[in-house]
Amino acid sequence: MKAYIKGIAYYLPEAVLTNEELVEQFPEWTVDKISKKVGISERHITTEDETAGDLAVKAAEKLFSERNIDRSQIDFVLLCTQSPDYHLPSTSCIIQDRLGLSTKCGAFDFNLGCSGYEYGLAVAKGLVLGGIANNILLLTAETYTKYIHPLDKGNRTIFGDGATATLVSNEGFAEICEFGLGTDGSGAEQLIVKTGCARQFKPANDYQVNEECGVHSSDNLYMNGKAIFDFTADVVPRLIEETLQKNGITMDDVDLFVFHQANKYMINYIRKLMDIEKDKFFIFMENVGNTVSSTIPIALCEAEKEGRLKGKVVLAGFGVGLSYGAVVLNIR
Repeated sequence: MKAYIKGIAYYLPEAVLTNEELVEQFPEWTVDKISKKVGISERHITTEDETAGDLAVKAAEKLFSERNIDRSQIDFVLLCTQSPDYHLPSTSCIIQDRLGLSTKCGAFDFNLGCSGYEYGLAVAKGLVLGGIANNILLLTAETYTKYIHPLDKGNRTIFGDGATATLVSNEGFAEICEFGLGTDGSGAEQLIVKTGCARQFKPANDYQVNEECGVHSSDNLYMNGKAIFDFTADVVPRLIEETLQKNGITMDDVDLFVFHQANKYMINYIRKLMDIEKDKFFIFMENVGNTVSSTIPIALCEAEKEGRLKGKVVLAGFGVGLSYGAVVLNIR
């Protein structure tokens, strides 16, 4: 038995934050400077009452409609999010009800960021191969912008909100092959929101103004950009090499690489470091931003529209955790 991706869809909030709007708030920057630095012109932002669960439901409904999927056949829901609707219950349980899925459907959330899609595919494949489920709805949904301080100009230029829905089944257009996965929790504090959970529930109210990024606060998203960059440059080449070996292929056998769309500078640096040809490297972030666990499935949707999903496709996610994962897809 094998596991396949049968379809992918994504949904973005209607509200948009442009570089022009950011420059109005931070006049020391220019539109061109932001575009050149991160490769992003605009990003979609949730409203105050819009949640990751809302986005995930809309992505799933879009998948059902576009791919003519019978929702009664869904027997498991996996939701990757770090911005759940509640501490409890699991947002996936709420989504099961909102989508009108069978009450015999399994469901759980898992908390991962930039590598979440690969981990989700790994779990979904295990459920199929283990005979536990036949049609898994893998959802990714993030509203990171709710965690960002209004004066944090660095992170506000990068992150956008969004959600994706992927159907994993025993048939489909993309066989899910072998994985490479890894974790380095020693770097956990390099990308973190420190307060709001059990370790430190109450707000710290300790924000400090930083000339480079604008503000640093324990109550908001903190990212050490240099540390994340160094981690990525160190880990990703080895991750790809190990994943290719597990799949019995070489770099020359790969038709397309789709990496986590962190920012344009970072992933182009990795592309050059690994000597990957431009026409084998897919980038899609200019009008959506870094949507965390949703960047890769969004990019896959767009690559499919462009007719670039063919042969062997390598996916690689890396970041918060610190966590990383890669997989080979064999497109039929």
